[in-house]
Amino acid sequence: MPCLRRSLRFVLPLLAVVALGGCGRAWNDPYPVDEGTANVLYSAFTNRPKHLDPVQSYAEDEATFLYQIYEPPLQYHYLKRPFELIPGAAASLPVITRYDHGGRVLPESAPNDQVSYSIYEVQIRQGVLFQPHAAFATKADGSPAYVPMPPGVLENAATMADFPLTGTRELTADDFIYQLKRLAHPHLHSPILELMGGYIPGLKRLHETLVDAARKLPEGAWLDLDPFALDGVERVDRYTYRIRIEGAYPQLLYWMTMQFFAPVAREVDRFFSQPGMAEKNLTLDWWPVGTGPYMLVENDPNARMVLARNPNYRGETYPCEGAPEDAAEGLLADCGARIPFIDRAVFTREKESIPYWTKFLQGYYDASGVSSDNFDQAVQMSSSGEVGLSDEMRDKGIELVTSVAPTVMYMGFNMRDPVVGGDSERARKLRLALSIAIDQEEFISVFLNGRGTSAMHPVPPGIFGNEAGEAGINPEVYTWQDGQAVRKPVAVARQLLAEAGYPGGRDAQSGEPLVMHLDTTSSGLGEKAYVDWLTKQLRKIDLQLVVRATDWNRLQDKLRKGNAQLFYMGWNADYPDPENFYFLLYGPQGRVKSQGENAANYENAEFDRLFEQMKAMRNGPERLAIIRRMNRIVQHDAPWIWGLHQKAYVLQHGWLKNRKPGKIIRNTLKYQRVDAAARARLRTEWNQPVVWPLALIGGVLLLTVWPAVRRYRQHERQTIRVAAAGEG
Repeated sequence: MPCLRRSLRFVLPLLAVVALGGCGRAWNDPYPVDEGTANVLYSAFTNRPKHLDPVQSYAEDEATFLYQIYEPPLQYHYLKRPFELIPGAAASLPVITRYDHGGRVLPESAPNDQVSYSIYEVQIRQGVLFQPHAAFATKADGSPAYVPMPPGVLENAATMADFPLTGTRELTADDFIYQLKRLAHPHLHSPILELMGGYIPGLKRLHETLVDAARKLPEGAWLDLDPFALDGVERVDRYTYRIRIEGAYPQLLYWMTMQFFAPVAREVDRFFSQPGMAEKNLTLDWWPVGTGPYMLVENDPNARMVLARNPNYRGETYPCEGAPEDAAEGLLADCGARIPFIDRAVFTREKESIPYWTKFLQGYYDASGVSSDNFDQAVQMSSSGEVGLSDEMRDKGIELVTSVAPTVMYMGFNMRDPVVGGDSERARKLRLALSIAIDQEEFISVFLNGRGTSAMHPVPPGIFGNEAGEAGINPEVYTWQDGQAVRKPVAVARQLLAEAGYPGGRDAQSGEPLVMHLDTTSSGLGEKAYVDWLTKQLRKIDLQLVVRATDWNRLQDKLRKGNAQLFYMGWNADYPDPENFYFLLYGPQGRVKSQGENAANYENAEFDRLFEQMKAMRNGPERLAIIRRMNRIVQHDAPWIWGLHQKAYVLQHGWLKNRKPGKIIRNTLKYQRVDAAARARLRTEWNQPVVWPLALIGGVLLLTVWPAVRRYRQHERQTIRVAAAGEG
């Protein structure tokens, strides 16, 4: 009876699985067995990074990786607030000398209008090494091992691990100068070329020279930057260089914490510029090379990114000072310990929030944000409005970290668009009608569970220029009533729409309905609930909405070409200064004009003049007065629908240590520590399989099969006895 044998072969292994259900690692563990107690941090990302070249990248998702790999001259103290600059790759803070128009040294207290130029002298640390890399590999005679590429090597290479030879060398001042020249590279389109070109003498001229030089080279040929001079940058010696700045620009120190000013070795640029490399994604934009604590060892931006400890890292120690509350929160427990603590960081792409959240609760991600979908499960609000963790989260030892994020989220108008753009009263009133109709307070309540405040202008709370009370409101959209800002009624928006030539939402001349087009990412305002809400907002003034959801990289391409009408965007502070927000509306930074960060392509001569006056000023009443005038201009012109400033909520498991919120600080991985043993134990405890259904099924099958088995055995024994009797 073969069917009985097959049944037994099924039932017995099933019962064995049930018996072993409580042993070993969790069945749903997505990571390799040998990583169970490894010193690894597990995280996730949503949008695939487009640029990992430090001269091109300017997105938050890319910064997650770049700031762990590259080490700019300066960095922020991890724990101190307000933010404090400290040396990074530099040996000390730059020495700044300011000169008047006669070339005489000015005292530090001299007003900015007396400053003709400033010199920033940077001395870098000695003995710093680049990460191991094929670009530095050499043959026995000292020549490069992979330049030119040996026959057969590139054909068999898919990742950097396929180049068996690696090398390194010491960091020098030339590497910082080479990167500054790369800002002007005609093929790289650095987003800060226009901005820095207004400060560093010769940068724009170098760009023009390089454009001409590149035109004369064969297509795809390497453009060596060493033979070209950059007037505003001077090499003093092997470990010292100087940057000249026109006038006074104290924000340069902040820029020197960013990847644009991090070193790039000429050998690396040469290695990746060889024929055939780009076709295999073997480029600096895919495989960054730095001197920081980590290096990228796996790059699959659609699935997984992995950082590993850089064995050549110079090393630092964990800070021993911080804010007053840091000691009580355990953030000083590792004072003086050698960093980085973590050996590897594994980032898995999660396109949807629900799988991300589920894996976090299972212990497979070490930290998580709090989306509106899981807010009620994670957070409890007391009757007095205080925020706390739910019982479920506390029982798991999960911790909640909250902070006011230095961000602004906004809906921008493309000021080059023939309908919503331009400086006509018709377009301006249309923009204001939309600004009033789209209820940001409702959006914050419905989609963010109250985690945000309505924006009145670009500057978020905590940054100089953000004012509370009546002085800080946007009078074009709000009125001040009973001690608070109140959004103007929809009737005002309808009146503005009629004055713009669209009574009842139709063009007064053609009679055609007015349709607005919003470009956004599918993970942002492209989600159905958001689309339905936005559609409802525009319906209040009889306008129609078409949402064109796309991915992040495609959205960026549309903005660069000026093909969007409305778009949803956000900005996180690069540094704690209002200049970093107002330059998002500065005319010369127009996205179409100069590939800058002014995605709305807004231009107003008076605003630009005030911006240039304000940007280098010290904080004080005079600067605040100019900021107020700038606010009134952009509030009147309405190039943005002033959205919101976010409040950040982050959950982390108790085994993750030394995490402190502060979005301006991005090189945070080296400070974090994981108790891997506690994580492994809790993962196993939380992910025990529910085996009783299998046991029940196995028992039922066994009860069903066993009578047949008994009859079969009785039949076999009877047959044997009959046969034996016949033989006798």
